Amino acid sequence: MIETDLVVIGAGPAGCSAAIYAVRAGIKTVIAAGAAPGGQLLQTSDVENYAGFVNPVGGFELMDNMHKQCKRLGVELTSDEIVKLEGEKTPFTLTCADGKQYKAAAVIIATGATARWLGLPEEEKFKGHGLSACATCDGFFMRGKNVCIVGGGNTAFEDALFLAQFCPQVNLIHRRDAFRADQVTVEKAKNTPNIKLVLNSVPVQILGTDAVEGVRVKNVKTGETSDIACSGLFVAVGAVPQTDFLKDSLVALADSGLVLADERTHTTIEGIFAAGDCADKHYRQAIIAAGSGAKAGIEAAAFINLHR
Repeated sequence: MIETDLVVIGAGPAGCSAAIYAVRAGIKTVIAAGAAPGGQLLQTSDVENYAGFVNPVGGFELMDNMHKQCKRLGVELTSDEIVKLEGEKTPFTLTCADGKQYKAAAVIIATGATARWLGLPEEEKFKGHGLSACATCDGFFMRGKNVCIVGGGNTAFEDALFLAQFCPQVNLIHRRDAFRADQVTVEKAKNTPNIKLVLNSVPVQILGTDAVEGVRVKNVKTGETSDIACSGLFVAVGAVPQTDFLKDSLVALADSGLVLADERTHTTIEGIFAAGDCADKHYRQAIIAAGSGAKAGIEAAAFINLHR
């Protein structure tokens, strides 16, 4: 069993920021990055809203720089995949997929969340080419173009209102004619002239050659299909927190799978912290994940030093 001060699970913006703050506080830190270190940003071609970059930066480049920074500061960055977390108080035992085990005085969970997609065969082809799960991130690239959004919750309606500020036509596609979104938000969207509600409908095909050119939708009541011309398709049907490995642990999870953590990143177990999208139901932004990671790193370092 490998003993260390801190294990950070995840190597996205939250995990890297947490590790950077912890290691600079003199904490022996290991990142268990898993098979795809960097998370969702690895699939993002241009990041334009991360402060400090005059020009758009590629998601892979941004994460590669964070990983190099971690290593330079002395963080041990591994590809270990944590499959089990045990303990109700410090120290905690973490088991990897290959059977390796860590004993750590503190743990930071920063495993992120993955977008819930539609399951259409064209999705992989069009990701980054007009298809996105983040209107806040990628909506700016659709300025002056017609777009579609899929979803019926607050995120979908807020995205529609956001995009309607600079897109001439916003089509909101929803499988029912009732919504989970707040009524006030729904009414605001209904009263926005360039937002069109396409109800009782589901996307069945993404149209286009090299980039999104339209969406084919099917009316679930009549079975009829129709095509909507658009340059962007935004999927707003939720995200899946990457927390399955915690279901047998004592760390409390919400029904959605999000880790329950307070504003200081403390979970229900003293010495275990959570940062980034695995504990954030609102924003899911890289820069916010990085900020919460910094908080977790500071809190974990303070906890470890207190219990030495």
